[in-house]
Amino acid sequence: MKTFPLLLLFLTLTLSTQILQAQQQNATITGKVVTTDNKPAEAVSVGLAGTTKGAITKYNGEFTIVNVQPGNYSLVFTGIGYKKLTKHITLTDGQTAKITVTMNDDEQQLQVVEITGRKEKTYKTTATFIGNKTQTDIKDLPQSVSYASKELISDLGATRIGDVVKVFSGVNQFTTYDDLTIRGFRVNGGSNTQLLNGLRTSTGFWKQPLTNYLERVEVLKGPSSALYGNASPGGVVNRVTKKPLNETRQTVSFSLGSFNTFRALSDFTGPANKDSSLLYRLNLGYEDANSFRDLQFDKNIIVAPSLSFVASPKTRINFDLVYNNSKSRLDRGQSTRMNDLYSTPSSLSINTGNDRLNEQTYIVTLSGSHQFNDKLSFNAAYSKTGYQEDLYEHRSANAYAVDGNNTAIPNLVAMQIFSRVRKRYVDNFSGYFNYKDNTGILEHNIVAGYDYGSEKLPVGASQLTASGYRNAANNGSIGSYDPTKKANYLLDKNGNPVPNVPSFNLDDVLNSQRMQDDSKDFFAQVAVDPTYYYLNAGYVQDQIKLGKFQALLGVRYEYYTDFANYKKSTEAKTHSSAWLPRFGLVYTANSNINFYGTYVEGYNPQTASTLSNPNAGGPFKPLTSNMIEFGAKSSWLNDMLTISTAVYQIDQNNTLYNANVPDQPDLLRQVGKERSKGIEFDIAGRITPNWSILASYAYSDAKITQSLIPAEVGQQKPNAPKNMANIWTRYNVNRGLFNGLGIGAGANYVDKRSLSLNLAQGIPNYTLVNAALYYQVGKVQLQFNANNITNKKYWVGGYDYLRLFPGAPSNYLLTLNYTIK
Repeated sequence: MKTFPLLLLFLTLTLSTQILQAQQQNATITGKVVTTDNKPAEAVSVGLAGTTKGAITKYNGEFTIVNVQPGNYSLVFTGIGYKKLTKHITLTDGQTAKITVTMNDDEQQLQVVEITGRKEKTYKTTATFIGNKTQTDIKDLPQSVSYASKELISDLGATRIGDVVKVFSGVNQFTTYDDLTIRGFRVNGGSNTQLLNGLRTSTGFWKQPLTNYLERVEVLKGPSSALYGNASPGGVVNRVTKKPLNETRQTVSFSLGSFNTFRALSDFTGPANKDSSLLYRLNLGYEDANSFRDLQFDKNIIVAPSLSFVASPKTRINFDLVYNNSKSRLDRGQSTRMNDLYSTPSSLSINTGNDRLNEQTYIVTLSGSHQFNDKLSFNAAYSKTGYQEDLYEHRSANAYAVDGNNTAIPNLVAMQIFSRVRKRYVDNFSGYFNYKDNTGILEHNIVAGYDYGSEKLPVGASQLTASGYRNAANNGSIGSYDPTKKANYLLDKNGNPVPNVPSFNLDDVLNSQRMQDDSKDFFAQVAVDPTYYYLNAGYVQDQIKLGKFQALLGVRYEYYTDFANYKKSTEAKTHSSAWLPRFGLVYTANSNINFYGTYVEGYNPQTASTLSNPNAGGPFKPLTSNMIEFGAKSSWLNDMLTISTAVYQIDQNNTLYNANVPDQPDLLRQVGKERSKGIEFDIAGRITPNWSILASYAYSDAKITQSLIPAEVGQQKPNAPKNMANIWTRYNVNRGLFNGLGIGAGANYVDKRSLSLNLAQGIPNYTLVNAALYYQVGKVQLQFNANNITNKKYWVGGYDYLRLFPGAPSNYLLTLNYTIK
């Protein structure tokens, strides 16, 4: 019995020795993963195929896998933003294998919205999510896309969307608000038809958002309802926020410029933990700027954090927040004397000193993707927008004051006062499965998903309005003046009706702009009823590839539910629905050139809630549209430069225009049919490694083809120029005496336009010339932008000669950029 413990001890020691010997004979793998520019690739997953062993690269790109039995293996490298890489390795007893691999950027990550930060640093963007809801090479998308990268935005010194889109073909500003004209059709940020990270959102409409937190701005041309629900037939604007990078970058910038402009911006990104499974990005912005326009100013605070959690090589989650606190005045435009465009200065604003526009906006997005296997993945994203408005303004009543005979007085602008508070909330969810497989010789990329969207203007929105003329008893007001009933009105010593709100005197501007004693004016409540609608949509599309051909076949079903008389005793649900097909074909002529054709349809219900305008009137028939487009996309100079062209025709039914009723400025009316047809040409990229360029030209024949008013038929649509041309180029010197110097220059041409369906009022064409200088010294870059250097007087858009939106005269911006890391 005594020998049993000794035997057990002997066996234990023997077994332990054998285990230790086996461990000593096993192999170790160490290595480093780098990018194509020889920088460490962090957070790359390194797996040993057929085993459970693996590692994740550290901040310096290094990894170690220990205790690997001798044999033949395949090392699999995967990481967000990189192409999958497999490397074969043979291990012998006790070997320590050292390897170095280079990861290439991935162009085919499957995400419903962008989770990985873009590492490209040029004007050229290779891929987009906007066209297919999956990352797709732009050349393989059967539809036209214009875009501006953050590098271009920075080089232009652009701080607003309007400054960015001026380089896009077929895109121009409608006014200085957050609204644009795309291929002759208006799109605005307040109608829930613009996108942020591929999800529908809404802004306050009055002010264009800052661009410091944006990775790029892109426009998908043509009806996009088949992808995103109600949208303008001209196209949809997508603003892509900056996403975290797996390398540390920290920059700050300070700008000083014309009109007492000061901005301070910062951008910090990198891994938040040691294994780089959590990445962060934080963009901050502060702006305090006046304007060449009287009484106008903007004070903005931007906070835009983003977090990416790499749960595994197959699962990723991203959180984004954009918060903007804005204080300003609402600029309703320049007013002139009747039809004399040059009768007042461009600086003229009809505001007063006690006007205000305080806005708060937040947009929160939570998104994620999971790849079940090489063929199947799931993507989902939810976004919530909250908007709050506190407005007090003196604005024109869209008419001139009148005398006792109801004749307009050309130097007096009839005025009204709005005092309004309201909130708006927009919710959107998008989820879909993506399946890639082959059936015989056909390659399939199938997307099937569901979208939900809603917009609500809750109870509590209120507006007080003072307008019209004082009654004879001087204890109230009457909306409009009727000279046949003079006894009903308070008249001045000249027999003219006394306005409720004093008129703005174009001959005495300073007194008209001073703070007004509005306690003497008569205010009336104006209904701002709560509104609510939501939509449910299902869609499926298949991108089929056969040799040199790629076909895109898709269909979407939209089902809208709108609440008429929301929150009232007569509340009732109304429904509308639409089937929206989408067809496209791409032919790859060679490695450089793709030809394409596409047909898409659009649909947009036009109820008070979907218009975000309870005072628009109605009911209105829904917008319906379709587009046929053909084009070519090509790449040149070793893929550094892209050139594309497109020809198109868009038809739209039931467009809304302002009814131009003086005491109902928001009232709309419907026009029967419109057609826009044209051609576009775009160049983007680099001619040499040091020479970047972006250029475009567009011709757009956008006319009303059917209307109840015969005189409108054949008219060019308002604020839709027939010709536009743009160019911007930058050259960097990287050697010799001027090493570190960069020079930029560009020009923008916009054709003449009509302002409304009244052909007597239009604005002339213009050409702007801009330039920039850059100087890089180590981590510091100085940048000087000079805009409109010829001091051209021009107007970016407007509604009529009472609401003109002039462009800025010559101005400059000096920016200091410092890269901390």
